[in-house]
Amino acid sequence: MAPEERAVVRRECAAIRAAISEGDQDYRHRNMAKLMFIHMLGYPTHFGQMECLKLIAAAGFPEKRIGYLGLMLLLDERQEVLMLVTNSLKQYPPKPMLNDLVDLNHSNQFIVGLALCALGNICSAEMARDLSPEVERLLQSREPNTKKKAALCSIRIVRKVPDLAENFMGSAVSLLKEKHHGVLISAVQLCTELCKASREALEYLRKNCLDGLVRILRDVSNSSYAPEYDIAGITDPFLHIRVLKLMRVLGQGDADCSEFVNDILAQVATKTESNKNAGNAILYECVETIMGIEATSGLRVLAINILGRFLSNRDNNIRYVALKMLMKAMAVDTQAVQRHRATILECVKDADVSIRKRALELVYLLVNEANAKPLTKELVDYLEVSDQDFKDDLTAKICSIVEKFSQDKLWYLDQMFKVLSLAGNYVKDDVWHALIVLISNASELQGYSVRSLYKALLACGEQESLVRVAVWCIGEYGEMLVNNVGMLDIEEPITVTESDAVDTVEVSLKRYSADVTTRAMCLVALLKLSSRFPPTSERIKETVAQNKGNTVLELQQRSIEFSSIIQRHQSIKSSLLERMPVIDEASYLVKRAASTQATISSDKLAAAATPGGSLKLPNGVAKPPPAPLADLLDLSSDDAPAATSAPTTAPNDFLQDLLGIGLTDTSTTGGAPSASTDILMDLLSIGSPPAQNGPPTVSNFSPGQAETKLASVTPQAVDLLDGLSSSTPLPDENTAYLSITAFQSATLKITFNFKKHPGKPQETTIHANFTNLTSNTFTDFMFQAAVPKFIQLCLDPASSNTLPASGNDSVTQSLSVTNNQHGQKPLAMRIRMSYKVNGEDRLEQGQINNFPAGL
Repeated sequence: MAPEERAVVRRECAAIRAAISEGDQDYRHRNMAKLMFIHMLGYPTHFGQMECLKLIAAAGFPEKRIGYLGLMLLLDERQEVLMLVTNSLKQYPPKPMLNDLVDLNHSNQFIVGLALCALGNICSAEMARDLSPEVERLLQSREPNTKKKAALCSIRIVRKVPDLAENFMGSAVSLLKEKHHGVLISAVQLCTELCKASREALEYLRKNCLDGLVRILRDVSNSSYAPEYDIAGITDPFLHIRVLKLMRVLGQGDADCSEFVNDILAQVATKTESNKNAGNAILYECVETIMGIEATSGLRVLAINILGRFLSNRDNNIRYVALKMLMKAMAVDTQAVQRHRATILECVKDADVSIRKRALELVYLLVNEANAKPLTKELVDYLEVSDQDFKDDLTAKICSIVEKFSQDKLWYLDQMFKVLSLAGNYVKDDVWHALIVLISNASELQGYSVRSLYKALLACGEQESLVRVAVWCIGEYGEMLVNNVGMLDIEEPITVTESDAVDTVEVSLKRYSADVTTRAMCLVALLKLSSRFPPTSERIKETVAQNKGNTVLELQQRSIEFSSIIQRHQSIKSSLLERMPVIDEASYLVKRAASTQATISSDKLAAAATPGGSLKLPNGVAKPPPAPLADLLDLSSDDAPAATSAPTTAPNDFLQDLLGIGLTDTSTTGGAPSASTDILMDLLSIGSPPAQNGPPTVSNFSPGQAETKLASVTPQAVDLLDGLSSSTPLPDENTAYLSITAFQSATLKITFNFKKHPGKPQETTIHANFTNLTSNTFTDFMFQAAVPKFIQLCLDPASSNTLPASGNDSVTQSLSVTNNQHGQKPLAMRIRMSYKVNGEDRLEQGQINNFPAGL
């Protein structure tokens, strides 16, 4: 078909070209209609552009209609030929090819409508400036159709040239008094566009159009049946929705406007029928408006209850948008959303995958200290019967909830064991790593843990993460399993022999023949059991020796070394294979949170402006000191690895050390290994150190997350702050520091004053003073700062977020700085200031290198 189509198109295009050359007047508009169809098929039709202009210049309505339609399809605002269109639309002397007819001033309203329609679709900025007076005049026309099209055309003009917004403000307000619904919808849309284009227009419309909007909404809500506007028994839902959207724009951030529209919003919310789709659309828009303005608490509860009714609707689309809106409502009124928790939980079990995922995200937001346990139980129960495709998301959310809200270690362990048994293949590595660290720290629960995991492993041996945690625990606490040590009141004794424990590990070793990490952990567990259960030593030696010829070098090396330990080093084996040293749980969790951003919520992007962004540690672990401020200013370009620096251990290395596994990376670093790694290597008698999980970490900045510095950088490390001196003289504590101009541009000036703390030379309080050098007031002012890793920074709240114009007043803010390398490295800081001028976002940033020496 394609070759035949191309042949027909070529033949028709040739005939149209011939007709154009001959100046055929009778069939010109038919030829243009054919050209438009050919254009829609994707073939070039540029040769017909001038014919559009000739048809526009014609006298008859049919020709003009085809001409304007072709103009909108075949041309866009970037075409230079549009200059000729301007001449046809406005009272300029027309070109010779055009007649003297001026379409915007034509006596026929339909021709005027054609011109306005074309202008509203292809108007450029130049055309907007030239023709805006004509459009303003047509807004006062007597014909509703002309007013409607002129209002729509004005929207295009305002979008192209926002400076012209003030010319349309009065006309837009006057149009709200019309009776024709088409004119009203166009006028409301024009008002909405004016609010977006100009702050001045927004304030003007807040003062002058709210009465009209309330009247319109009351009239359409209370009007009787009108067949020309009726949709499923609802009078003009499109006008309802447009008015509600404009009310949301006007009421956002303005308490007076919000109070003015509260009554009419309550009326719409209570009187609109919810058994029809048109009514649901109005209710949804009403809820969104209530949530978007400064509404009263009672009105917000009413809106959230409407969303709760939506969740019981059979229509998937309605339930989905209700869940989406409830997530926004969480930031406004959490308690009102909590009342619908049972209905939201049912949505997690919905057949539609998009609803399930959205409901799961909402349930995650609903969890708090009070309801964490019942909600977790519901989710764990559903995990058993959920679809395979959904288990990944569900497992991640359950693990996150358990870690975040657990205050009881026993409850934490029980929930994690259930998750490992039901969906262990979906549990992320960092989750089961953290579980092992917790078990190693909870000495009173180690016996309970190993027995629970042993029973779970017998029942669900196909879950990979469960197998890894279970074999590690059996290797470490095998004697507790066999002797029922550390029994809790809630447990029943179980009978497990030494041979049973070894059998379990051997089965896991054979079952996971393709997984190197699991097999390596099984070999380590067997080695430790050979010391804890001497009668099984010979059997374990044979099992370990089977891997001496393994093609995986790691497993082969372990097998050979472990066989040597069992055969030749009996005298030191018991001390060599003691339980692993306990890892500091708080340090591990901080490192893990810093590397994965697991505890940083999505609304913490502005954490640099306020203190207190500490990490939440589960299971009653004591919180470490506050971490230094993260780099929020995209400073990762300053990172440069230094070959001479000592390597730091990546977060996952805790577990790699704990398990004695170095499988992640076969490369070695140039620096000397850490002391903790040496101890573990000695314990395992491994001739070569295990590979580190990453290159040496010496970067000073880490975008988007808070970090606690647990690893130091050697003094020989490369300076990552543009070659700043690595040592500075120590001044006397009573030294007075001069103020500095930290930053100055054409619009903003920042000065710093310094104060030292007696007896704490590394600590400095900086008083920042911000001055506006322009004639415009800065609103939503925010100061952000980022420092290297060796510096801790805490920002107090600013005195105001509004910076007056012309330096009439200033904003102050205090910064507390601790230089952990005081006397070795000077202070350095990168700063960012964001603010708004007349509603437009502005951003400035810079680097401060002129701090006084000795800070």
